Amino acid sequence: MDKFVIEGGHQLSGRVKVSGAKNAALAIMPATLLNNGMNVITNVPEVNDIFTMIKLLRHIGVDAEYAEHDLKLDTSNITSQHAPYEHVKKMRASVYVLGPLLTKYGYAKVSMPGGCAWGPRPINLHLEAMKKLGAEIDLEGGDIIARTSRLHGAHINFDISSVGATGNTLMAAVMAKGTTLLQNAAKEPEITNLCEYLVKMGARIEGIGTSKLEIEGVDELIHADSEIISDRIEAGTLLIAGAITKSKIEIEYKNSFHIDSVLSKLEDSGAKVLINNNIINIDSKDLEIKSIDVSTAVYPGFPTDMQAQWIAYMSLAKGTATVTDTIYLDRFNHVPELNRLGASIELVNNSAIVRGVKKLRGAKVMSTDLRASASLVLAGLAAEGTTEVLRIYHLDRGYQKIEEKLSSLGASITRVPTTEF
Repeated sequence: MDKFVIEGGHQLSGRVKVSGAKNAALAIMPATLLNNGMNVITNVPEVNDIFTMIKLLRHIGVDAEYAEHDLKLDTSNITSQHAPYEHVKKMRASVYVLGPLLTKYGYAKVSMPGGCAWGPRPINLHLEAMKKLGAEIDLEGGDIIARTSRLHGAHINFDISSVGATGNTLMAAVMAKGTTLLQNAAKEPEITNLCEYLVKMGARIEGIGTSKLEIEGVDELIHADSEIISDRIEAGTLLIAGAITKSKIEIEYKNSFHIDSVLSKLEDSGAKVLINNNIINIDSKDLEIKSIDVSTAVYPGFPTDMQAQWIAYMSLAKGTATVTDTIYLDRFNHVPELNRLGASIELVNNSAIVRGVKKLRGAKVMSTDLRASASLVLAGLAAEGTTEVLRIYHLDRGYQKIEEKLSSLGASITRVPTTEF
């Protein structure tokens, strides 16, 4: 087990490239189960969640090879439709195999997912959608067992806009008989990336990029290649690293419009943002951070996955900011740890009241989930003295060698083995 040791107070400078989006890759990888053949996926990040999905796909029978951010998945010899607990328990995205296996093979047995250390995130939206498509669903011994002779089209209106449920239902519907209409579907870039890949395989999907998707089922899909989009959450995290340390840095990031909501809030806080083709420049030298309220929302709103990082940033702002999470009501485990660093944050229902302080001071803190870990790293970069961040295995699930990227910009951050938990 490792920890990060951060010596705070260093200004950053230089340019760093944003990795591929792990949340996009985790949807596209199981989508290959819909075809028979070799699929090449490029710009795949080197993070633990990807390796967890590779292990699961290999158990199902996929021949997988990963090197230099290219992933080759040969789905021509699928031997199982079972996703067992030892693979699924580590990551909620494992449930993505449900839709492809069910629609392609008429059967799927998937252990109830785990993977996140905060809050209940039920998969009832996934299961209800499969039922509407004609599946028979049973829950036995902690497993989801889904059966069908063939799925059929349906009109599905999601009560909540859900990326996971939208992706899973899309993958099930592309080979269902007839037309499926998805309303209140997720519009996130990761879903668009998935849709574009499904279309390359031969799927018929209308309304890509909107909340209304119409899918005309086909009998067969062909193998195809895909490029993973850049990770908008990593991009936002790196930009806040520049802002919180009052630095000037550049990031290489395609599709800056994916993070318009974050860029707008950064500008509101006083940072200068300049976009030139695929380069985003943030200049926060001599910045007096302004307190800016944020309320998370589904895309294109401010992402819940940036909530923790924004709270860390606002902890050094002038005045008081209110950060409200409308997506998840209990995603604030980072707040007590940020307060250990000297922040002044109070929780009121699903909002954090952040009263800016003049300085943070290094301390030993503990990661509780992926994005909470990122917020502690950001705070450590700006704090006086030494900050130790424990349980960074959470970070390794979704950020590709974040300490190397920050070090290349001039941060003093080191990965150190530890027995502390």
